[in-house]
Amino acid sequence: MKNFNNIYKGKKVLITGHTGFKGSWLAIWLESLGATVIGYALDPYTEKDNFVLSKIGEKIIDIRGDIRDRNKLREVFEKYKPEVVFHLAAQPLVRLSYDIPVETYEVNVMGTINIMEEIRRSSETKVGILITTDKCYENREQIWGYRENEPMGGYDPYSSSKGACEIAINSWRRSFFNPKDYEKHGKSIASVRAGNVIGGGDWAKDRIIPDCIRALENNQPIDIRMPKAIRPWEHVLEPLSGYLLLGQKMLENPGKYCEGFNFGPTLDAIIPVWDVATLMTKYYGKGELKDSSKGNELHEAKLLLLDITKARFELNWKPTLTIEESIELTADWYKRYKDEEVFSLCIEQIEKFSRK
Repeated sequence: MKNFNNIYKGKKVLITGHTGFKGSWLAIWLESLGATVIGYALDPYTEKDNFVLSKIGEKIIDIRGDIRDRNKLREVFEKYKPEVVFHLAAQPLVRLSYDIPVETYEVNVMGTINIMEEIRRSSETKVGILITTDKCYENREQIWGYRENEPMGGYDPYSSSKGACEIAINSWRRSFFNPKDYEKHGKSIASVRAGNVIGGGDWAKDRIIPDCIRALENNQPIDIRMPKAIRPWEHVLEPLSGYLLLGQKMLENPGKYCEGFNFGPTLDAIIPVWDVATLMTKYYGKGELKDSSKGNELHEAKLLLLDITKARFELNWKPTLTIEESIELTADWYKRYKDEEVFSLCIEQIEKFSRK
């Protein structure tokens, strides 16, 4: 298993959103690296979520709380004194953001600002890695990937809220965590953006892999809402390996890496939704697809790519799985989760990924 120079062993690490899909995998990985993990989040989405089935909550400090609750966040920082913070808590769904735009902004923007303010207040917290999304960029449906220095934006409330997060992060970095003044404030913060993340234990609504699995388990055709939409697909362990590597670099050299970084897939993994679902049926062993696209769907980007040159050159990070390997690993989790001990299954997949 990748151990990141054993930098996390014995460290107190706060994960917001640890009950979510990506957060649960990060909690499992960090716990296995010897970190003292403090999780702060709302309840998991379903009883089948990776967080619930893996029982990772029993191995870490598991706290329920809303990132909009500044007082409770302060209590957590003051009691547990985290040295590193991974901020993943968010309202993460594009289509839901059309139904609850105000809450989406409250959670995503003010939640992120609350976290940064508690990092600023805490003398123990040295590193903050704030997770946004590839959708934070002003998407022009261009055929080349977005670089970290391109304009932030977003059409829908979710995407624009994440663009606003990035603007806020940059403002706090310049105003309160400026790298040139590191000796004064002792803080290093970075923002990270991943592509469309897939993997075992995700049951969120309006995501292609959970939609596939729900249909497959019910022996129904898989409804494909946007079959031609092209996304940068990557297994959950790919960006998490990038986040953990960045955290290592920031702890080792805190004045150098406090910037924005993209963690996207290889070019072969940038394919249409229909192709992803087709591969899922291949590795799951059954299933058929149904084109259910309509002309009156809510606006979602049809083409979205990330440029990962900066992560390659500055962090020596690169994706290691092909699109077929990513989907095979994902299908493997969903085929086995009902009959096996899920924590061990996750550790097995982390170890397999680390050998690549």
